[in-house]
Amino acid sequence: MRTELVVVGAGPAGLAAALAADARGVRVTVVDAADGPGGQFYRQPAAELNARRPQALHHQWRTWERLRGGLAASGVRLLTGHHVWTVTGGSDSFTVHALLGPGQDEPATVHAEAVLLATGSHEHVLPFPGWTLPGVVTAGGAQAMLKGGLVVPGRVAVVAGTGPLLLPVATGLAAAGTRVSALVESAGPRQVARHAHALAGKLPEGAGYAARLLRHRVRPLARHTVVRAHGDDRLTGVTVAALDADGHVRRGTGRYLPCDTLAVGHGLLPQTDLAEGLGCHLDGPAVTVDAEQRTSAPGVWAAGEATGVGGAALALAEGHIAGRSAAARLRGTEPDPAGWAPAARTREALRTAAAALDAAFAPPAHWAAQVTDDTVVCRCEEVTAGAVREAADGLGAGDVRTVKLLTRAGMGWCQGRMCATAVAGLTGCHSVPPRRPLARPVPLGILAGTAPDRAAPDRAAPDRAAPDRAAPDRAAPDRAAPDRSVSGRPVSESDRSPSEQASTGGLSSDRPPHGRLSRDQNPPEALEEGSP
Repeated sequence: MRTELVVVGAGPAGLAAALAADARGVRVTVVDAADGPGGQFYRQPAAELNARRPQALHHQWRTWERLRGGLAASGVRLLTGHHVWTVTGGSDSFTVHALLGPGQDEPATVHAEAVLLATGSHEHVLPFPGWTLPGVVTAGGAQAMLKGGLVVPGRVAVVAGTGPLLLPVATGLAAAGTRVSALVESAGPRQVARHAHALAGKLPEGAGYAARLLRHRVRPLARHTVVRAHGDDRLTGVTVAALDADGHVRRGTGRYLPCDTLAVGHGLLPQTDLAEGLGCHLDGPAVTVDAEQRTSAPGVWAAGEATGVGGAALALAEGHIAGRSAAARLRGTEPDPAGWAPAARTREALRTAAAALDAAFAPPAHWAAQVTDDTVVCRCEEVTAGAVREAADGLGAGDVRTVKLLTRAGMGWCQGRMCATAVAGLTGCHSVPPRRPLARPVPLGILAGTAPDRAAPDRAAPDRAAPDRAAPDRAAPDRAAPDRSVSGRPVSESDRSPSEQASTGGLSSDRPPHGRLSRDQNPPEALEEGSP
């Protein structure tokens, strides 16, 4: 199919951009891997779950209602279930290549004059002894289970790591009936206080979470970290310890906390695979954009977490600006920044706050000292910390790529998305985002049949904003779905692509979710009577 502007990602940034461009007469198509719009922030439970009040599990619900209503009333075409693996072309002619079907082995393409990338972020998790045990999930993975499936990962949980995401995860699990025995945050009050001025706008939100933690009797452990997860075939507890001012574990402060779930996370990282494939310049881990959200690649805009992690409100502002700019440029006119001045002011303030949050909630400086040599660092290829250290110290590897060649760390299903920063931290090498030609695994048959000028035939637009699963370019070969296992073990969420993780996969999928929320678990209004 053909369109003027294709937006990759249906989260807050993508939807804001699509609506802004559509309002100015541009034909817009939004593609997303999920079954519906909203992204991770506005992830919705399946209709079959009969959730009566899904807003009980969400923040800023009224904003989502406005986005959803605007989408329904717009001319935006929404293509769900489209797992984008690359974008080709340039300047004023682009082709978005996606995979469809249960096995993600059916090709589809969208041709456009311009591309707007709203690809979001994925979780940053640092390894520690026991982190591969069933029962250890990412913080966002636990949140995704709750929002999307109305399930909780266990009865007793510890939420740990660093960053603002830990607060809604801990309060959400507690409200859903899980006993959250501790919120273990490696940052301390002094670190946050240093950035109090920049974070002043976040204080009311933080105070609200603090009140909920108190109401659910969740014990906060500031300036602490998880040093080990315990268990044989599943998680039975964790050991946490206090950190000194330099980020070292203080001897004699370890304590054991029994739990069957550990939700852990160390922030988020921008998802930039598609942008890198298009030649967009990066500033550190994020895509570089100008005041109009244009990237260094002509005809390509970017908005939201891909340009720097800063939350849904920042993503909405960036998306609005990007959509208006793209619409004007596609019409051959110069954009008028005065038209998006309020969004620009919001963007400036929230970028300042995001930078302060990054500084206040940085992972502990000496986390690598607690990683034992037998700890698996690369889950896909089962490479241990000892092998990584030997590559650097014994074999002379001076960069992450050489470590990868010597150990296979980062060669597996996730292509280093989960382990690259850990490998860099363990070896002392500079962490450079690798340039991946493909954003996700692709069947060889589709690669062999892909040609730059192939396109799906144009079709009449469906009803306004109705989710549309486009037909594949050609009949898919008669074959079984590709084997999703790695090294003979079950595939965990960390093995899946970032679009599947939706920024938040579980670290272990060897154990099914503990169970769906029952009617006597809070918040009871989130479930329809009689639902599972």
